[in-house]
Amino acid sequence: MGLIAVLAALSGAIAIAAGAFGAHWADGVAVEWLRTGGQYQLVHAVAALVALRFEARGVAWLFVAGAAIFAGTLYAMAFGAPRWLGAITPIGGTLLIVGWLWFAWGLRG
Repeated sequence: MGLIAVLAALSGAIAIAAGAFGAHWADGVAVEWLRTGGQYQLVHAVAALVALRFEARGVAWLFVAGAAIFAGTLYAMAFGAPRWLGAITPIGGTLLIVGWLWFAWGLRG
């Protein structure tokens, strides 16, 4: 499974850390950004590993990359980065949607 599996596993670890930080140390809107980013990143870390089991490497890459962009921009804003990064967040979401559509297309039998 290689690099993408390692990145998916690391993505899961980062998601848990972000969620924990949001639950215990953040305040204000940062809590919601960390929670949302963590949820999406964790779900897509697992989804990437599932996609690999179906030999859908391109889908797995979209899940990991999309989650990194989506969650990463939310995390960055939670830690004080400029809010204009929120304009980049939907790019990650779009990659996630495309990944799910591609996965569905590949599973159509």
